[in-house]
Amino acid sequence: MNRPTTEAPVVSPASVASSGQPALPAAAPVLSKLDSALLNILVKDGRASFADIARQLGISRAHARARVQALQASGVIELFGAVINPEKLGQVVSTFLDIQVSPVALEAVAQELADCNEVVSLYIMSDLRSLHVHALTDSVPTFEAFVRRHLFNRPEILSVDCKTLLTRVKNRRGGARL
Repeated sequence: MNRPTTEAPVVSPASVASSGQPALPAAAPVLSKLDSALLNILVKDGRASFADIARQLGISRAHARARVQALQASGVIELFGAVINPEKLGQVVSTFLDIQVSPVALEAVAQELADCNEVVSLYIMSDLRSLHVHALTDSVPTFEAFVRRHLFNRPEILSVDCKTLLTRVKNRRGGARL
């Protein structure tokens, strides 16, 4: 068996600002091959037991548990949760919206949309005047009602580009590729 190395714990260098300036964000944690392999197992099956993880990695169950706990403590693993198939719940209309907003209203509009049940994900983009929104609804009329309720006749919303998903080719779950 090709065992991943059991390298040092997750390291996240802290940035210290002695000049009174705000500190820069900490650098990304450096992951060992073992931790990367462990995370890939959890991305595929978040319910994998410590014994299953240990068996796949060729390490002890206690070591697998310690690595998972270290990754949780460092913030690399934020949570364990269920991935729900929206289509099985009748949420069959998947739409992506690119919304241009007056910069002074960007955060308020973003928060209002984030509070909507239809919104699955929402991002403020680097131009600081646009939002990228993924919405799920059970039908086109329901989506239209959402748009009319939250986007139409609002002077702070400058434009909306709407695209409905035809086919999902890839949907990476669990964050970054390791």
